[in-house]
This record gives sequence, C-alpha cells and structure tokens, in this order.
Amino acid sequence: MSLLKRLVASRVFQRTVGVMGAEYLRLVWSTTRFTVEPKDFQDRIDRDFPVIVGIWHGQHYLLPFLRRARPAKVLISRHRDGEVNAIAAEHFGIGTIRGSGAHNGEFNRKGGVSGFRAMAAALAQGSLVVLTADVPKVARVAGPGIVRLAAISGRPIYLLAIATANRISLNNWDRTAINLPFGRGAVVCTGPVRVAADAGDDELEAARVAVEHALNAATKRAYELADQPRRRMRA
Repeated sequence: MSLLKRLVASRVFQRTVGVMGAEYLRLVWSTTRFTVEPKDFQDRIDRDFPVIVGIWHGQHYLLPFLRRARPAKVLISRHRDGEVNAIAAEHFGIGTIRGSGAHNGEFNRKGGVSGFRAMAAALAQGSLVVLTADVPKVARVAGPGIVRLAAISGRPIYLLAIATANRISLNNWDRTAINLPFGRGAVVCTGPVRVAADAGDDELEAARVAVEHALNAATKRAYELADQPRRRMRA
C-alpha cells in the first residue's frame, strides 16, 4: 500500500477530515437564509415520533442542523468514504448505523441485513432513523428497504429535501450537491407515508412508488425555492 493510501486510510486523517467537514457545514448553515415548507414540519414529526426520515443520496449534508433534542441515528455505508461521514455525524451527536442497501447479491456483504435490524431496533427504542431512500448507483429511485422498515417497525416515513442556491453540483451518479455558504436555501418536508404491517408485495410496491414520487416532488420544490430570484426591495 502506498504512503498516500495509508495516510487516507488512517484514523487520524479520517477524523480530521470528518471534523473539518462538519464545521464547514456549520458555516454553511449559519450563513444561509432558509425557507422552510411547511413551517410546522418539526411539530408534525414530534407528534409521530419516532419516525423514519428519507432523503436522496448526495443531498444529505445539512441534515444534522434540523435535529431537535431527540435521539437520532443515521444509516451510513461501510465504505471508506462512509467513515468520514460517520465521524462528521458523531461530531454532531448523532448515532450511526453502518450498512447500506443494494439491488443485487451484495446486500449481505454491504451490511444490509445487520443494518436493517439495527434500524428496526433503534426505532423500537424510540430513536428517529435517517436513511437514503435510493440504493447506491441508482439515483432518485426509491429502493424497497425504506418501506419494508416502515412495515416492520410500524413507524411512518417523512421525506426531506434540503437545497441551497450556492452550490456545486457534481456530475456523478447521485448528483451530489456541495452546499456553499452565504446564500439562500430551502427545507421541504412531506409525509407521513404509512405502510401496514401485513402489506403484501403489491402494497409495498405502491408505498415504494409513493415515497419515490413524494421525495422527487419535495426535492424539486426545495430547489425551486432556493433558486427563486431575490425579491426586489420596495422603494
């Protein structure tokens, strides 16, 4: 292994990058003027607590700043990049569950089964659980995991989208948005989506499609709000 690879894989390097990244996101959050829609979405989540929160890959970086004083855990992949994300989440006092979804035979290898069980246990213990609704390499298409988690746990799903006008949009599979400070932003939440414990395959598929459509609509709305032209000052 090269010196560079050993450095990147070291715990010291990953912790430094994770903490620096978390503090950078704090700067973005504190210098961005956010529009929230609906304004009472936090109260709605509180009434249904604990809940499952779904968001798309690549759009999740500012989520920690929406957390109230309630227990929360987030599903993060076991990949090396996920280690940095886990350190950043833990820097904000958010618990982590390691594992990720997959649409092929890699589900077990990526910790999908153990991660799913850990999320169900966290919900049963009264913790909010956050996960990406789409599985790796299949952007903006909801996987079945989030609705199966709702059916097994009996907890509702809320879908969340966050956008900032100042951003760098990467041309990668999940359309990662790197949020930049000193601008406008938007937070849009929709839900709840509820899934019956005895839901069959057809009902689960209908719920999956509902999650996908709702989250795509929330994401579109968040970017519309963030990107709308600044209102002119009245004379």
